[in-house]
Amino acid sequence: MMVPMPEPSERDASSHGDVDRLRSRDPLAFHAFVVKHQRAVFALLSRMLGRGAHVEDLAQETFLRAHRALPTFDPNGPAKVSTWLLTIATRLALDERKRRRPEIAADADPEAIPAQDTPFHDRQRTELRVALEAAARDLPDDQCAALVLSEVQGLTLAEIAMVLGVPEGTVKTRVFRAREKMKDSLRAWNPTTGREP
Repeated sequence: MMVPMPEPSERDASSHGDVDRLRSRDPLAFHAFVVKHQRAVFALLSRMLGRGAHVEDLAQETFLRAHRALPTFDPNGPAKVSTWLLTIATRLALDERKRRRPEIAADADPEAIPAQDTPFHDRQRTELRVALEAAARDLPDDQCAALVLSEVQGLTLAEIAMVLGVPEGTVKTRVFRAREKMKDSLRAWNPTTGREP
């Protein structure tokens, strides 16, 4: 669980002034940074690794690594602070995928991603979510990362290329192949019953 900190300031942590405050280890600025980006980090990690306590642990590790590395972040460089943070989370997720293949239980906790409102999850929606997560889990690591960064995080090809350290053309190919594999994996999904026809 994230350690409670003082209430965040109202400023946007993406501005130069607030990046400077982050780099100077201002706890209020860092708390605002965590609040602003935690949902995106949790979403990326859970879609790459499945839901569970390990996602919360890796999200916390993402922010701890960001906190340690903030003095080296260049606000005038090519990466936005949000893209830089997602790079850290993606690398942690890829390392975790190499270390072990997570199991996604059908009764996974829908509260794993923090939300302002938790919508009602009926059985079909839960089963579809599990099917999507299982299909994503079965993707090769490089394709899974590219797809999640594209579809979940909404990053551009150029931003994904920066996160993954590969050319844009490679990103485009990985996203295309991942989409095709996801379609193949979900062909058996029956939206009426939530099961294979």
